Amino acid sequence: MSHIRRYLIAGLLVWVPLGFTFLVVKFLVDLMDRTLLLLPLGLRPENLLGFRIPGLGVLLTVVVVLVTGMIAANLVGRKLVHLGERVVARIPLVRSIYSGIKQVMETMFSGGGKSFRSVVLIEYPRKGLWTLAFLTGERGAPAIEAKVGGSVSHLFVPTTPNPTSGFFLAVPTNDVIALDMTIDEGIKMIMSAGVVVPKERKDALIAGGEKNK
Repeated sequence: MSHIRRYLIAGLLVWVPLGFTFLVVKFLVDLMDRTLLLLPLGLRPENLLGFRIPGLGVLLTVVVVLVTGMIAANLVGRKLVHLGERVVARIPLVRSIYSGIKQVMETMFSGGGKSFRSVVLIEYPRKGLWTLAFLTGERGAPAIEAKVGGSVSHLFVPTTPNPTSGFFLAVPTNDVIALDMTIDEGIKMIMSAGVVVPKERKDALIAGGEKNK
């Protein structure tokens, strides 16, 4: 029975990651394949070739994004984008959503930004309990700092096992502990509920356990 159990675990370690990876990739490919609906009915691949080729939407998505970037990067394109943003800014609900998402994207993709580029440790949800968080802003909003009477840092505390959802916290900067951990390592640790830890930390835990023995 011990051999059967070992073989089952070994098999699961092979197939479960592959299965989840396949499902995620398939979902993204199917989502991008829907961009083919932008083409006229007569120009769609399934009508021209007589059969459907999965993944063509990925190619079309890449082409659309590249062409959009080329247009937006030149002078005329910037003026068109600016004109479109002025139109969007006149729509009450849409302007709030659009401006918020655009600011997040600009912050994340800016070369000099530090948002979501460092993992920190804070006491949450109460004293004595610790959790990982991602630093989204080294300086808090002036309105918040004026009320609390000190410097605060903006943090995103992700949930387990889905790190894309979580909570926004404004934490006193002195209570934020920087970690020598990459974003990838932090995400893996959160998704695995602490099962997967960075190698250096794992070696330290093993050494500490042997020392205690």
